[in-house]
This record gives sequence, C-alpha cells and structure tokens, in this order.
Amino acid sequence: MTLIKSISGIRGTIGGQVGDNLTPIDAVKFASAYGVWLKQRRNKENYRVVVGRDARISGEMIQNLVMNTLVGMGIHVIDLGLSTTPTVEIAVPMEHADGGIILTASHNPKQWNALKLLNEKGEFLDAVEGAKILEIAESDTMEFSDVDSLGKITKNDAYIDLHIDEVLKLPLVNAKAIEAANFKVVVDGVNSTGGIAIPLLLERLGVHAIKLFCDPTGHFPHNPEPLKEHLGDLSKKVVEENADFGIVVDPDVDRLAFMDENGDIFGEEYTLVACADYVLSKTPGNTVSNMSSTRALRDVTEKYGGTYEASAVGEVNVVKLMKKNNVVIGGEGNGGIIYPDSHYGRDALVGVALFLSLLAERKISVSALRKTYPNYFMSKKKIQLTPGLDVDGILKTIESRYQNEQLTTIDGVKIDFADSWAHLRKSNTEPIIRIYTEAKSQEEADGLADKFIEEIGAIAKI
Repeated sequence: MTLIKSISGIRGTIGGQVGDNLTPIDAVKFASAYGVWLKQRRNKENYRVVVGRDARISGEMIQNLVMNTLVGMGIHVIDLGLSTTPTVEIAVPMEHADGGIILTASHNPKQWNALKLLNEKGEFLDAVEGAKILEIAESDTMEFSDVDSLGKITKNDAYIDLHIDEVLKLPLVNAKAIEAANFKVVVDGVNSTGGIAIPLLLERLGVHAIKLFCDPTGHFPHNPEPLKEHLGDLSKKVVEENADFGIVVDPDVDRLAFMDENGDIFGEEYTLVACADYVLSKTPGNTVSNMSSTRALRDVTEKYGGTYEASAVGEVNVVKLMKKNNVVIGGEGNGGIIYPDSHYGRDALVGVALFLSLLAERKISVSALRKTYPNYFMSKKKIQLTPGLDVDGILKTIESRYQNEQLTTIDGVKIDFADSWAHLRKSNTEPIIRIYTEAKSQEEADGLADKFIEEIGAIAKI
C-alpha cells in the first residue's frame, strides 16, 4: 500500500517496506520534519507540542515513536493519551503550545494510521506548510538535541473532560432543555475514543446513554466510516431499546451521524444541515461546506437570509473559506461540524450538543425533523487506483466532455446539472477516485454515479 503524503497528513498502513507504508522509520522521519518546521516557524527557546491518539491498535506504538522523536529534538510534549481529534485541537491553544499531532487515520480501517499535524492555533496546516514539512522530510537534514537539552513528556488525562466543559459553555447549548427532555440515546463508539467522550458528554447533559461498541480496544466492529451500510447493529439497537435516536462517530470523533427512532439513517449529510438550521435560527449569517456536500445546506442558509459558498474538499480549505466569509457555522457533508464559536475544527461533541438543543427546543422527533429539510439523495462511490493510472488526464477528458454544463474545477471536476450534480476527485487520504453524486431520488443518484464509473472505466480502459 502506498504511503500517502498530503495536506491531510502522513497516512499509510502499518508494516511493510520503509517509504511504502507507515513504518516506525517513517513515523520518526515525519515527526522529525514536523519538529524542524516548528522550530523554524516559531524561533523561540522552549517548544511544546500536544499529542493524542485514537484507540486503533497501532496507536500506542506510533504515539511513543512520535513523542520520543520530539523529545529527541528538545521539544516538550503534553501527552493526552487516548483522545479525540477535536480534543487535541482545543488543547493546543489552552496549553499555549506551539502545535499538535493527532495519531489517527480517521475513518480508515484498523490497518491504517496517520500523523495529522496542527499549528499553534490547533488548526490543520495549509498546503504551503504541509509541502514544507514534506520537503524537510526528504532532505534528511534533521538535527537533534544533546543530552542536556532533551524535551520532557508530561501526561494529562483531563482534556476530554475539559473539552466537554468548553462545549457546555457555548451559549447555544441549551443544557436545561436537553435535561428536561429526558432523551434516551444509543451510542456507537466503534470501539474507539468516541466510546469515551460521547457518553461522558451525554451524562453531563442528563441524557440516558446506551453504549454500543464503546470499549476503546481499537478492534473496530464494523467498517469505521459512519455510512448507512455499516450501521445495521446501531439500527437494530435503537429499535430494541425504544430509543429517541442513535449516534455514531468515526474513530477520532470528528465525523458524526444520527439514526432516527425508527432505526433509519438520518443521513450524515444532514448532520451539518440540522446543526446549521439550529444555529442560523439563533444567529443568522453565512455558511460554507465543501463541494461534495449536499445542496440542502445552501437551501437552509438562504431560508434565513444568509449566503452559502462551497470550498474545495479538505478541512483546511473549508476553514479558510469560513474565515474569509465570516460564517456562523460550516463543515463537511461527511458529518463534520465546524462551529467557530468553539474552534475551527470538525467536532462531533459540539455537533451532538447543538443537535440535542434543537430537538429539545422544538420538541420534535428525529424522523419528523428530517422531513422538514429539502429531500436530496446522495451516492458516494469510489474507484480503486491502479499503478500508472493517469487520474489528471481522465478528469481532463471528463471536463472536456461536459464543457457545456456548469463546471467547477478547483478540486477535481464538479458538474452541476439542473436537478443533480456529480463530483469526481482523487482522494487525499486513500488511493482512490471518489465519485459523489446527488439527485432528487436515490435511484437517480446511484444511476448517475454508475454512469460516471462506467465512463471513467472506458476512458482508462479498466
């Protein structure tokens, strides 16, 4: 499996050959490059980096390699241990640290892991900063500290609780209404750190949480991407327990999806739509999501008099456009909520608290809430890349074929038709071409995706 180096971090499968997979040597190499970059950027006497990980099996090994590499560079480390991506993000500024590293491959299966890199604001690096780290990693010019200048590791297990404190302080989180609603909720933590954080948050809000796969062993009980086809156990449990709804997160807790009281998927695309509906009803303004997200967010934003704009895919791109447009809420259609009043990072804990506030205030079931939103259907498919496949050439051919339609090419090719759209792009996190489509019915969305898969296959002769 190819080691993937991008602005999303350094990601690969554990084991195998150095440079082809995420081996211990690769982990040390890229942690060293990050340390060099940090020193060049900050230019100070003492440096501090926050490090945390999800529960995947390789996490402890990779975290120890990364932390001790930083120690060898004279950088002090605040070790959060088992944590979540948004928890590390909020910990960086709270610790007045110079940066942060999260060891997680997000929604990827258990054989994957990654180094996700943060700046001093607790935000992901942009393309220029990421390219600089890759350049340093390939230069082999890393310099380490002498024995009297080594860094130290300080362990801090309090940050999930501190993160929850910060969520509960948000003005729009209506804790009293949530507690009064007496919700019963099933939580699928995919045996990672969401199984720690989400039930703790619900407990603080007076919600009765029924745990499903909440033991943080790293042995994922199903594909960890929170999609409908992976959530049969959650659907069954919600119905069995007569719960108000179900919650599922990915292994590092920056993606969030809901299951309604009937065991039907609310739709991860509609996580952001619902949270935005609640926030916009209180604080009207603008929104942003990426190009692969549902049109429903645009519709809801315009209902409240705001303006919607789409960014290139990737959290850093969404955040950049959010800041430019001074938005009140944004994120990604994969269930990623970015709420600036908290911080500029996808945060499932914030999303849960906003969603509960909406339900409690409106006194509405999850299935009834879903019916209040524009009804779009999305298909998310992919094509595995084979060595030597000219992805850029394929996308150029598609672009040429559909030049008479409304095209956007800032990130792959997006084709907007009158009642549907298709977005084709090379993934930053897996060796695949992603094909996202949306239409007025599931059959139409699936059919449109299959059409482009066939077309790409014909162009590439695969």
